[in-house]
Amino acid sequence: MSFKEEIVELIKESVLMSNQNNDFREPIVGFSSADDPLYIQLKEIVGTEVLTPKEILSEALTVISFFVPFSEQIVISNRVKNTPSHEWAKSYLDANELINEISEKLIIYLNEKNIKATTIKSTHTYDEETLKSAWSHRSAAFIAGLGKFGVNRMLITKKGCAGRFGSVIISEKITPDKRTEEEYCMHYNNLSCLNCVYSCPTEALKVDGFDKFKCHDKLLENAEKHKDMGLCDVCGKCIVSCPLDIIK
Repeated sequence: MSFKEEIVELIKESVLMSNQNNDFREPIVGFSSADDPLYIQLKEIVGTEVLTPKEILSEALTVISFFVPFSEQIVISNRVKNTPSHEWAKSYLDANELINEISEKLIIYLNEKNIKATTIKSTHTYDEETLKSAWSHRSAAFIAGLGKFGVNRMLITKKGCAGRFGSVIISEKITPDKRTEEEYCMHYNNLSCLNCVYSCPTEALKVDGFDKFKCHDKLLENAEKHKDMGLCDVCGKCIVSCPLDIIK
């Protein structure tokens, strides 16, 4: 087994062995070069506050990206009502915790091989005033070839877009994966779908724009309804309305 395969196996086994494994499907993993020019381009597209891998870890050579997809029953639970289901909200929290655990486990594994590594926590890394973050797990996953963005601003992978992403930046060179040429989003493919736009409860999502402040206000409103579980600022209606929320 190659070193790259060992990393993939560690991530897959971590999800399988988790206490919440019935809520998640098998993860997918991708690798990108820390020197990929797209990381620099993110500063131009998003803003100068976005950090490159080398600004987070000076010795960075590779970024490991992984996607933990939600199970079908979790996704189905959130297709009803105007507010997020209890199951969806709980899985959001469980997935974030699991991703942080996997990332730390991977760092320990790499450190034992004298490889430097660091991670960015799974969520709530944004500035509360601008709602901009210094790192995007989804953008890193795109660069690593895990999928393409849809109208819903989610990265649609070969396993769908319902799930959560993680990133680990390491000082070891690993052959990067090629970016996919496949266009998953049905609107970008043939203009046949805008389910995500129509399902947005605040009309924050448009084909040619996204009002992140409207969206954020709704997330905070939803968080109040699930505050017994912790900070659970979720919605996901633009995800579960997508015909590609789950790809088997």
